[in-house]
Amino acid sequence: MPFDYQPTLRGNLVELRPLRSEDHADLYAVAADPLIWEQHSVKTRHEAASFAEFFQESLASGGALLVTDAETRRAIGSSRFFGHSEERSEVEIGWTFLARSHWGGEYNGELKRLMLRHAFRFVSAVVFFVSPENVRSQRAVSRIGGVLEAEPDTQGRLVYRITSSAFSWNAPAV
Repeated sequence: MPFDYQPTLRGNLVELRPLRSEDHADLYAVAADPLIWEQHSVKTRHEAASFAEFFQESLASGGALLVTDAETRRAIGSSRFFGHSEERSEVEIGWTFLARSHWGGEYNGELKRLMLRHAFRFVSAVVFFVSPENVRSQRAVSRIGGVLEAEPDTQGRLVYRITSSAFSWNAPAV
C-alpha cells in the first residue's frame, strides 16, 4: 500500500491537514517570530522571502501538513512527512515548527504521536533528522521515544529513530 503523505489527523489539542497555498498568510503569521528559528539550520525563515521559499518547498514536497489548534482552529505551525522508503520500511517526520504560545506543553507531543500512529500504518520505522545545535528538537524527539543513532547522517545531522515495535500504542496522543 502506498504511503499516505496527506492525511487529516485529529487529536484533543491539534488537528493536522494537508497544507494548501491559501495557508501562506496564516502560517507566515506564526513563522514570523525569529525566536522559533534561532536553533534551526536556516535562521532566516522568519523573513518574508525566506519563508516564501520554505513554504513553496513545503507545498512541493507533497507531505506538508498545517497544524491548527483544535479549539480555536487557528494555524499554530506545520510539520511534514518525507522520503518514504518501501525498501527500508521507513519515512521521515520533520520540518516541524510551532508558535511559541504552544511550546512547553503537550501540543508537539500530540502532533508527533498522531503522525507516528499514521506512519506506522505503512512503515516499521520513522526517522527524524535534527541539527546538532537544535537542542529543543533533540529533547522533543527524545521525549516521544526517539533513539539517537550512533552516527550522524552525511550532512552532519543527528539521526533519531522510532520503531513501531518500540512505539507506545496505548499512550495517549497528548
